[in-house]
Amino acid sequence: MSKEVKIFAGRATQKLGEQIAKEFGVPLGEVTVSEFSDGEFQPSFEETVRGKDVFIVQSTTPPSDNLMEMLLMVDAAKRASARKIIAVVPYFGLARQDRKDKPRVAIGAKLVANMLMAAGVDRLMTMDLHADQIQGFFEVPVDHLFASTVFFPEIQKMTETGNVVMAAPDVGGAKRANSYAKKLDIGLCICHKQRKKANVVSEMTVIGDVKGKDVVLVDDMIDTAGTLTRAADLLMEAGANSVRAYCTHAVLSGPAYDRINASKITELIVTDTIPLKEESDKIRVISIAALFGDIIQKMVHNESISKHFIIS
Repeated sequence: MSKEVKIFAGRATQKLGEQIAKEFGVPLGEVTVSEFSDGEFQPSFEETVRGKDVFIVQSTTPPSDNLMEMLLMVDAAKRASARKIIAVVPYFGLARQDRKDKPRVAIGAKLVANMLMAAGVDRLMTMDLHADQIQGFFEVPVDHLFASTVFFPEIQKMTETGNVVMAAPDVGGAKRANSYAKKLDIGLCICHKQRKKANVVSEMTVIGDVKGKDVVLVDDMIDTAGTLTRAADLLMEAGANSVRAYCTHAVLSGPAYDRINASKITELIVTDTIPLKEESDKIRVISIAALFGDIIQKMVHNESISKHFIIS
């Protein structure tokens, strides 16, 4: 069956693509990208994909060239007579634009969904969408995976040896943190924030008792790290023994690294859906390659993947 499957990766997610292909048991397919002097580029598959199930791995992080590269690769596979084209998008960019939250703005996530379907994808595989309803923007099947599959075993071990409480860095993440708390049968606290504008937190308060506790924050992404580091500092000031954060997507833009290094956060654990821009003693990466490799195996053999949904 593996002879009928080809896995390729875009330039933004090359290393993860190699690891996923290795976990699945095939070499990563060869793609070359020709670049023109004005910045235009053209990806080309250097091996046949005719009649194959083609998996294209690419996180659509900024710049928008990464999304465009994914679209061009999908189109190329379609025109090369691939049997099925599955877009593997570990980090789905523009997911924060999932609705009109004020007049005269775009719904970017829906636009990306339309472009992927127009390019020719038969299926989407992604992880921890910023908003679950984005699955409904697609008219093709969506496999929405969760980083809890790799995070949960670690957090569970912590609860066996320490006095752990789950926490959400904001009200929006309360559902996710509460799911962990229920599954682990531990306490929950919430950091309530108010924003004056995007990426800027004006006020924050802690709701819940964290005194003498080892706090575990969970979130789907960390961007400028303003919310997370402020929450960690507040939790420590409220009497927490330690604060660890598990965030799926390490966007880490702007002053993020400086804020993390200067904060009271004990450790930040992220996945490799987005490659780190720089190293930090406080940041640890857990790979999701084995998870994606296993899901692809099950998809190819038409097997159930429900066991991976520990916490959704």
